[in-house]
Amino acid sequence: MDTSPEAPEPQLPPSLRLLKRLVVALTVVMIAGFLVLIAALVMRLNAVGPSLPDSVTLPGDARAAAFTQGSDWFAVVTTDDRILIYDRLTGRLRQSLTIE
Repeated sequence: MDTSPEAPEPQLPPSLRLLKRLVVALTVVMIAGFLVLIAALVMRLNAVGPSLPDSVTLPGDARAAAFTQGSDWFAVVTTDDRILIYDRLTGRLRQSLTIE
């Protein structure tokens, strides 16, 4: 029969205990940050984008060279150096600018 008491678990030095707590805290913060990042990406990628008309009729024989958009308009730059600005909701031509 063994009557010797169990040896107590050795205590870590205070500086090592602090380091252990800091590593655990950093791990928790990094996991939480990663989860927040994933949630933000999911919400951003599932957001509905701006609506545009199904088709845009350009005047005459104009051909589109570039496209840009604002909050309530979109613009088409044509190969004959014109900028055609359309209403986003109706698709109606708002303004036509000639580039000199």
